[in-house]
Amino acid sequence: MAAILINDLIRQINELHYGSLWFDQSFNDKVGTLTDEEVFAQPHPQLHSVAEHVSHMLEWRKECILRFEGGKRELMEMPEDWKTNEELKQIGWQQLKDVFNESRFELIRLIEGKDDEYLKTPFRDYEYNYHYLIEGILQHDIYHMGQIGITLKLLKQG
Repeated sequence: MAAILINDLIRQINELHYGSLWFDQSFNDKVGTLTDEEVFAQPHPQLHSVAEHVSHMLEWRKECILRFEGGKRELMEMPEDWKTNEELKQIGWQQLKDVFNESRFELIRLIEGKDDEYLKTPFRDYEYNYHYLIEGILQHDIYHMGQIGITLKLLKQG
């Protein structure tokens, strides 16, 4: 049983956290050494902080994991989708970062040891499958990593 796609997805999940030739900066490179002051700062009142982006990414990873396990929330209609800086300060940056990093192992656990046929499994009665779900969460993370980069650049400009 071949696991070419699964191994590639696992590689991509890991590279998002620790880097590859294609990423300018991995998650760890981009936010690993930021201070609480930096992660909760907003360059403009209408823009999200780094912590808000990371929390949002984490909630969608949790949603992806839940869907793999047969569940589903209406996350876009829930306050957890975009927690406020005030809520996130109560959690703390280190805790948020640790839980986000831990979610990497949860995503890998979902597909590791399975064959590529597993990725064709439909999610409930929707028109998409597990491959679409895991690929979508990777694309979502990459998009928000870019947003974090813009946020950090704007904060440095002061």
